[in-house]
Amino acid sequence: MDAPKTLQEAITYFSDADRAFQYAVKLRWPTGKVTCPRCDSREHSFIKTRRIWHCKGCKRQFTVKVGTIFEDSPITMDKWMIAFWLLVNCKNGISSYEVGRHLGVTQRTAWFMMHRIRKALQTGMFVKKLGGDGGAVEVDETFIGGKARNMHLAQRQRRIHGTGATDKAKVLGFLERDGEVRAMVIPSRRKHVLQEEVKKHVAAGAALYTDALPSYTGLRARYAHEVIDHATAYVDGKVHTNGLENFWSLLKRGIGGTYVSVEPFHLFRYLDEQTFRYNNRKLANDGERFEAAMSHIAGRRLTFNQLTGKELPLHQ
Repeated sequence: MDAPKTLQEAITYFSDADRAFQYAVKLRWPTGKVTCPRCDSREHSFIKTRRIWHCKGCKRQFTVKVGTIFEDSPITMDKWMIAFWLLVNCKNGISSYEVGRHLGVTQRTAWFMMHRIRKALQTGMFVKKLGGDGGAVEVDETFIGGKARNMHLAQRQRRIHGTGATDKAKVLGFLERDGEVRAMVIPSRRKHVLQEEVKKHVAAGAALYTDALPSYTGLRARYAHEVIDHATAYVDGKVHTNGLENFWSLLKRGIGGTYVSVEPFHLFRYLDEQTFRYNNRKLANDGERFEAAMSHIAGRRLTFNQLTGKELPLHQ
């Protein structure tokens, strides 16, 4: 049976436990050579009835889940596959309540599963800078946080301590035109913070487009920096940040419409989720997007204590 391209095909495909297992093995070890995740030994025996390997190097047993985001999870692979499929292919995300109903698990379990999957969607270290060879890069910031008038009194007292954007999370974004988008939580919109991030992510000599925020002043010595003042216009030829505005719209539609309430210390995970979908939106079908996400399951374990901040590191 060919690899699935639609949700209906995925449900049928992964309903077979052996097929789901073989699919996971192929993605876990693309070369076809199974290695122990603990000692890297290739000497092992396979216990077919239990779908586990016994390593002859460290004398310990391991499964396809060990060393991946699935480690120590009692959830079967068929449910993991469908949860993965839903998260990476639903344009506005999918809530843990809905995933729980679909898979027959509790909301708490589904919430933990979703965050494990978001861990796999992390881009990791940004080695290549945007805007190489004089490419065009848009830079913009936005605020993420609920409206005080929509909050219960207790929530408002806990979250709101000032006016305007004082208590909102600040997010900085980069969009290389005809390329990828990057987004990260920042402590403030001060000049030294923004310009340090710009220099870290954008290659010198790139065409840089921003709004008229004073924090961007001084970048023309390093970039072909053009500014669009939103008080007078939103587009002036090639000078605009509308590409990033589109991304912010998608992000806020997911957070406000699907997830409703996101704690600030989890926000970076939702940014990872949305940037993955945006950067892989042009793939031929949902199956290819699913495979692209599944190819990063190894080496990214996330425990519940790390997720809830009881054990460090929280973000790695």
